[in-house]
Amino acid sequence: MILGDLGAEVIKVERPGSGDDTRAWGPPFLGEESAYFLSVNRNKKSIAVNLKYPKGIKVVTELAKICDVLLENYLPGKLGEMGLGYEELRKVAPRLIYCSITGYGQTGPESHKPGYDSIACAVSGMMHITGPEDGDPVRPGVAMTDLATGLYTHGAIMAALLQRQKTGRGLHIDCNLLSSQVACLTHIAANYLNAGIEARRWGTAHGSIVPYQICCNPSCALTAVRVLCLS
Repeated sequence: MILGDLGAEVIKVERPGSGDDTRAWGPPFLGEESAYFLSVNRNKKSIAVNLKYPKGIKVVTELAKICDVLLENYLPGKLGEMGLGYEELRKVAPRLIYCSITGYGQTGPESHKPGYDSIACAVSGMMHITGPEDGDPVRPGVAMTDLATGLYTHGAIMAALLQRQKTGRGLHIDCNLLSSQVACLTHIAANYLNAGIEARRWGTAHGSIVPYQICCNPSCALTAVRVLCLS
């Protein structure tokens, strides 16, 4: 979607019939499409292709030959079984940038498992640090993991396009939900991985900055304290 915002021609491949599930995630609807679907699919063209049949495989293969980037989010190896994996397509489209988004990456003990925003949010620890101090973990109000992964993927694709400009060759990009969400934890992840310090839920407060939390009482004023230290 971001690549489309920047001017790229984006072709979304959907299954015949109902298409993308989010088309029906409403109300509200704008015509026959949900606002949800349009919010994350703006600037995209759509085609319906049945990948269960050879004709569908051929359609995608022919598209790969003329496209700069192919983006997929199947389980590792699934498209390879269909003849649409990176190793198969690079033979007919050597300049193709093939980008895979998965739950846990292309390798490792969890790579065979499907990934969803809420699962990666929990496994990464993001959900553990979100919510009231004395309450249960809470999922963020928007799909933070999905959005972050999309942003990291956008950067990786732009870098790959620049590299291809120099080498003339495509490559395989491996992005995954878990790595993206752990990266978003910044110092929280660094504290645990380097010092074994487990983060906690602070509500709207902050573990290192005071004052920071939100005051819901109308008579309460949030005041910032500025201190200049010279050493």
